[in-house]
Amino acid sequence: MSTTVSDFVIDRIKAWGVSRVFGYPGDGIGAFDGALGKAASTGDGLEYVRPTHEEIAALMATAHAKFTGEVGVCVATSSPGAFHLLNGLYDAQMDNQPVVAIVGQQGLAAMGSFTQQESNLERVFADVACYVQTVATPEAVGVVLDTAFRTASLRKQPAVVVLPHDVQAMNYDAPPLEHWASRSSDVPASTRITPPADEVRKMAEIINAGSKVTFLVGAGARGATAQVLAAAEKAGAGIITALRGKDVIPSDVPYHSQQLGLLGSLPSLHQIRDCDTLVLLGTNYPYGEYMPKSGQARGIQVDIKPEQLGLRYPTELNLWGDVGSTLDAVLPLLEQKTDRSFQRTVAHEMREWESEMRAQSEVAYDDGVNPRRVIQAVNDRLPDGVTVTADAGTTADWYGHHVRLREGMRGDMSGRLATMLAAMPYAVTAKFAFPDRPAVCTIGDGAFQMLGMNELITVKKYLAAWPNQQLVIVVMHNDDLGQVSWEMRTEDGNPMWRGSQDVESIDYAGYATLLGFQGIAVHEDSEVEAAVDRAFAHQGVTLIDAYVSRSVPPLPPHITKEYAINTAKSLLKGDPVEFDVVKDSAKAMATEVTERVKGALGRD
Repeated sequence: MSTTVSDFVIDRIKAWGVSRVFGYPGDGIGAFDGALGKAASTGDGLEYVRPTHEEIAALMATAHAKFTGEVGVCVATSSPGAFHLLNGLYDAQMDNQPVVAIVGQQGLAAMGSFTQQESNLERVFADVACYVQTVATPEAVGVVLDTAFRTASLRKQPAVVVLPHDVQAMNYDAPPLEHWASRSSDVPASTRITPPADEVRKMAEIINAGSKVTFLVGAGARGATAQVLAAAEKAGAGIITALRGKDVIPSDVPYHSQQLGLLGSLPSLHQIRDCDTLVLLGTNYPYGEYMPKSGQARGIQVDIKPEQLGLRYPTELNLWGDVGSTLDAVLPLLEQKTDRSFQRTVAHEMREWESEMRAQSEVAYDDGVNPRRVIQAVNDRLPDGVTVTADAGTTADWYGHHVRLREGMRGDMSGRLATMLAAMPYAVTAKFAFPDRPAVCTIGDGAFQMLGMNELITVKKYLAAWPNQQLVIVVMHNDDLGQVSWEMRTEDGNPMWRGSQDVESIDYAGYATLLGFQGIAVHEDSEVEAAVDRAFAHQGVTLIDAYVSRSVPPLPPHITKEYAINTAKSLLKGDPVEFDVVKDSAKAMATEVTERVKGALGRD
């Protein structure tokens, strides 16, 4: 039997180390889908995961890249399916993940003819993809596909291969040994880049000269945990993690002060204000207002993405390199510091912060369950090896403030794009990536309605394939697009507007039950811990429908004058839940003050 272009693409994808793809069918990709089915029937195909929407397929491919370190692959049909991929591909682009999209197209003769579902896909994907190319001949498919995989993995960005429908079914011809023909390699390029020796020495000199060194660690340092900790131990450094780097450093490292910024900790803010040396390791932390003042600290940045060096702080040394390889090179040059006072200060403040966060989770509100209590209860019961996903919005605030990931746990979310709904496909992808391990998804009701609810159908479809079937979905049910409501108040001084912000309330626990899963509704604070216990005792899928207050403020670790004034302005303009906002904010702030006074006076 002759080999078609589609057959070749499947074999080549496997040669690149990929065994699973996420796709949605359509006639524009029909011949390729047929080849996938043929290969599957012989036991020599790719695992094909079909969620309920192409956007979900792209988000799952991105999550797969994040969780496994492999290139994620998504497959979709021509124009309508291709367009649906864009949000997920932008998630990959903004979080520096290698993803290859295989996209169908109308036949070659239809190109540029305004026929049904024909569009200029190369132009459509030009901004999101580091490489996008249409396969025009069978001889070209190898070089196009190899370049897509190699470029995506090297640049850590999405790439797009457009396969016209007629080309998909053509017989594959190996490229000839002649002019204009390329015979390409299916071997990835090395990304273990180490900076030059003189730059490594300069890095050591700067760190050795500092007395208050802070490491800001991002997801780009994943795989280099041991090196980061070894360098911090030598330098006496405190550690802050960016939100996507939360799982890079275990939570039980005493001088790890978790995150920085609105959903970070007060000890992290103090570290930044006090440090004399700032070392950015694998992070493009986007909030420059939380960086040290210019001239306060000497700055170093290490990143595999050269275009992201020196963006947020005027660093004096920018090292293009892999974090692990760079730290391996600098470690022998670092002096062993004996002064641990900076680390001890961070550790002491972090203990006080943890007490404050627990106290905030115990505050009782009259208008719903305390959302902090729900996430704190989940955190206190997280099983070993769990993967936790968080959605954008106030869910991310509670994740940053209350979730602590021990060694062996994973956590992730849509970072720089911060797209709603990603937590559900991320959690489902975690079950494919780690089928022997549990997963937890924390998501708001607005995001769950957006497309997240659909993915319970995907879970039902594939549940039997997972040896460990424990998946806990926590829906923060407050009938509000909460983060935007608070941004309207605190950033713009405007009251929350129900026309845009209200979320229609439905029975999420009942929906889960309808699909055959365990659904638990939580209406009172007193029900929280028992509900979470039931969820983790159940070796299957559980949805916790937590009816939480919409008025609990996601307080930043430091309330600015602008934050307070804008909130007051919004209330004076007639916020529809003004009374609850005032009352709940007063309770939260009173708890904050009380805990900080306790810390200042000594808790014993």
